[in-house]
Amino acid sequence: MSSPRYALIVDIVRSREIADRAAAQAAVHGAFARAHDVVPLAEPLWATVGDEFQAVARTLPAALWTATVARLLLPDGLDLRVGIGRGETRDVARDGAGPAIKDGSAWWAARDAIDEAHRRSDRKESPWLRTWYLDAPLGQDAGPQDVGDAAQVALVDAQLLVLDRMIDSMTSPQRAYAGASALGRTQAQVAAEHDVTQPAVSQGLRRSGGAALVAALALLEEAAR
Repeated sequence: MSSPRYALIVDIVRSREIADRAAAQAAVHGAFARAHDVVPLAEPLWATVGDEFQAVARTLPAALWTATVARLLLPDGLDLRVGIGRGETRDVARDGAGPAIKDGSAWWAARDAIDEAHRRSDRKESPWLRTWYLDAPLGQDAGPQDVGDAAQVALVDAQLLVLDRMIDSMTSPQRAYAGASALGRTQAQVAAEHDVTQPAVSQGLRRSGGAALVAALALLEEAAR
């Protein structure tokens, strides 16, 4: 029986409003590359078509950590929507030297997840929502333990609702402080990188809830290893 993988489908929020799409693409790749240096993905982020990207994680903690930290590392005015799907992933074709064309239940779940994130963000009660997770069985012969666990999915998505709301409420500097801290930077290092004082970083993390977010991300990082 194949082991599950966690497919990530990522798109740029309101990409048509971005004046410099090349810079936006580079910023997304840069954010995921910095995250990958700390918590490596099974298959690092690659661009597909338009404003969409894909990646594969070995574990759910790695997928959640990466999706969250990458968003924190983005410059002001740029945000991402992420669908995460658990299931099977396989290569079905390869076009030249580029990434293989992917298929499998993990990708179907990730597609449904990003569509659900989009639908929910269009509603008045959750316009801040950017990340969603769905599970899928691992093939026709999957046992009961491999069938999508509705309780786990609900727990993860409940946490994502709160987490995305927290990120939405942060200022751009507060998100940057949290993102750099999640990568392992000390407050003194973050302060030097952003030309502010260490107390300013500490205050920003404390007031925004960023300190709690960084602590939660540390738990995910530990579980991902």
